[in-house]
Formats: sequence, C-alpha cells, structure tokens
Amino acid sequence: MAEIKDPENTILMELKGGTVTIQLLPDVAPKHVARMKELARAGKYDNVAFHRVIDGFMAQTGDVEHGNMENDFNLRMAGTGGSDLGNVPAEFSKVPHARGSLGAARSANPDSANSQFFINFKDNDFLNGQYTVYGQVIEGMEHVDAITRGEPPAQPDRMISVKVAADV
Repeated sequence: MAEIKDPENTILMELKGGTVTIQLLPDVAPKHVARMKELARAGKYDNVAFHRVIDGFMAQTGDVEHGNMENDFNLRMAGTGGSDLGNVPAEFSKVPHARGSLGAARSANPDSANSQFFINFKDNDFLNGQYTVYGQVIEGMEHVDAITRGEPPAQPDRMISVKVAADV
C-alpha cells in the first residue's frame, strides 16, 4: 500500500480491479482540490461512469449529474453535466500533465471546470498550461490502465467509491 503522507489531501478511488491512491495538490490548485473533496465526502462520485476513455490519452469521469450508473443512468448524457455547486476558475500551473496526473475537465471556457476530471494514461505535454492539474496517482495506475476504452464505452467502468483517506 502507498505511504499516505497527507490523508486530508489523498483520495482513495475504488475501481473494479482495486484501489487507486491519488495525492491531491492543494498548494497548486486549492479550489479544485476543495471541490473534489467536497464531492467525495458527499458520496457524489460513487458509481459514476468513465464516459470518455481514449487509448493512449486519458480516462474521463466525474459527471455527478448524469454519470451515476445506479441513478437514472443515460450513457448519451454522461459527460454533459456537473454538480450543483457552480464552476471552479482555472488554476493553471507549471505542473505537467504527466502519466497518472489528474486534470480538470472543462468546456472551451477555462473557468468552466466543475466536477469532471481525467487521469492521463501517458505524458500529455500538449495540455500543459491549458487544463488545471490538481492530483497525481501514487499507487494503482494499473487499475486506471485497465479501464474499458470508448467514447463512450459500450459497457463503461465506474468509480465504485471515492473517499478522502482521512475519513477512512
């Protein structure tokens, strides 16, 4: 098991293959980190589909409005929604979009991030300075690599549960 140095800023994401441990970066993107922890603590990410998974690029999830596979799930709508908390302004930094980094998904408007995020399968330097990075997988990347591909996948995988390590 990964050594968790800061449980308050560590996410434990349960996938079908096992646990993915994500170290959040509150010094880099405090608003995005606060939003993820708020939604995780409210159980909003539990059972949410990975609705856009592109081989060699990234796995996107986090649509808490339309992506819950246990609550009126509609695969065509997954990826179009957010939370009822309003958008989070961009917090761009010099942290690269490296393999395993967590990036804030958004529309063309840089300040439109809400609940959706993606995990990079590889170094995606072309995203640097364009999307907020606010976390890094420190253990369990093999479980992310095993997520079913597709835009959307015919049988999408889901985040079974998402918790703040301090609460476990």
